[in-house]
Formats: sequence, C-alpha cells, structure tokens
Amino acid sequence: MTATFWQRLDKAGRNLAPFAVTVMMVLVGMVPAPVPGYAPVAPNLTLISVYYWTIHRPDLMRPGVAFMIGLLQDFLIGGPLGVNALLLVVAQWAVLNQRRVFLASTFALLWFGFTLVMAGAVVLQWLAFSMLDSAALSILPALFQGLLTVATFPAVGWLLIRVHRAFLNG
Repeated sequence: MTATFWQRLDKAGRNLAPFAVTVMMVLVGMVPAPVPGYAPVAPNLTLISVYYWTIHRPDLMRPGVAFMIGLLQDFLIGGPLGVNALLLVVAQWAVLNQRRVFLASTFALLWFGFTLVMAGAVVLQWLAFSMLDSAALSILPALFQGLLTVATFPAVGWLLIRVHRAFLNG
C-alpha cells in the first residue's frame, strides 16, 4: 500500500521535530532574563538539544543540520559567524562517535557524558573567542555557562524525551 499525501506530509513533519525543537531552543536561549550579567552565562540549550538528538535520532540530526543551527544562532546573537556552528558540529561528531555507549546507559551516565561534552565545549568556545580577540580572555563566563547548562540538562532532557515520544514514536 502506498502512502497517501497526508501520510507523507505527517512523516515529513515528524522528521522535522529535532530541527524545529533545536531552533526553538536557540530562540528560548536568547530570551533575556532580568538578572544582571545573565546573558554571557545563559545556559546553552542548543547544545543540550543537539546532544540529545544525536544520541537518539542521528538520522535527523546530521552534522549539516547542526552546522546550520549553529550559524543561525551566531547570526541571531550577533556574534562571530561560525563559532557556535563549529562548537555544535564538533560536539555532534564527538557524541556520534560514542553513541553506542550513550544508548546503553542510564540517565546519570548520559548526564555525565553531557558534562564531558560541555567541558570540551567550554574550552573550545574560550579558545575560539580568545583567538578572535587576540588575547587570553577570562574563562570564568564560559565556565559558569557550562555549569548552568549542566544544571539545566535534566529539565531540558525531560522535555526532549517528551517531544521524542510524542512525535517520533508514533
């Protein structure tokens, strides 16, 4: 039996869920909070989403998709183009190489794995911005952003699990 137009459209829409949710994370991450000094240390929700979808649906979160989302994030925040794109692609590559380990693990191990990915992202981000500024910048803002991101991982992960079950297991 061939799929009808509506079935194909439904499947295409469901397959766009990881991309759409990750773009939503870019936008939510940009919402200003009424806390002084929050912007430089705001959690990197985009990285959490790329991490989750690379483990659970690598067919829908490919390096090109991560790169495009990173460029969109760079463009929207007004930062140097390519920094977040590089960060997401490197993180996606690292997670994809260890995907089997992550798939067979508990949530605590997934969280620990994300902590390692975030540590690498902090160092990479700090190096990139220091090189672009031609000076060794303070690593503290990137470190605090990493800690906040790791702390928000369980809540965002729970949300991503719910989206995954609702749209992609149907």
